Amino acid sequence: MSEPTAYEISCAIVEAMRSLITLGLSQGTAGNVSVRHGDGFLMTPSGIPADALRPEDIVPMSMEGEHGHALAPSSEWRFHRDILRRRPEIDAVVHAHPTYCTAFAMCGTEIPAVHYMIAAAGGPTIRCAPYAPYGTEDLSVAAVAALDDRLGCLLANHGMIAIGSNLGKALWLAVEMEALCRQYAVALQVGKPVILSDAEIARTIRRFENYGPRSRTETP
Repeated sequence: MSEPTAYEISCAIVEAMRSLITLGLSQGTAGNVSVRHGDGFLMTPSGIPADALRPEDIVPMSMEGEHGHALAPSSEWRFHRDILRRRPEIDAVVHAHPTYCTAFAMCGTEIPAVHYMIAAAGGPTIRCAPYAPYGTEDLSVAAVAALDDRLGCLLANHGMIAIGSNLGKALWLAVEMEALCRQYAVALQVGKPVILSDAEIARTIRRFENYGPRSRTETP
């Protein structure tokens, strides 16, 4: 099977950005998506609402952060670039401001193993990166560190990041992270949530090796 073209990836990015809105994970011009392509990556532009976004608006960028597009890339392009550069197994990055993930991020709170589905994010916690201003190198450094051996993290007083080997998996994880944070918020109101052991999450991670969305051509 041939690799998808830049246009095909751009169409998928536009669809993903609209999905963030319809799934309640983002609003307005918030949120951004990137996908690896060739020696660089394709990045959502700055300031274009998802419902107005077109495939030709997606910005091709080099791993040096350069582009020749008429539109500027999202101000968060640095952490997208640095995640893709640091994690060769990762091809897609989704950043959004969903309500429950962001609420815990506002509290600077990492998410513990209150449900086995946390294994989808790669470990027994979803870390919360310390606060840094949006679009800065400091934020990129903090995000990359929080994602060490993980597929998702929170950004203090900001939002969340989900990454994956393809865009479908990254978007799926973003949905799962928001669901987990919503459940945790409710559980904290009900009582004291029970935390699963690191060993149990490690077992679940092994069982999750073929879990999550996949194409019909992928074997389970």
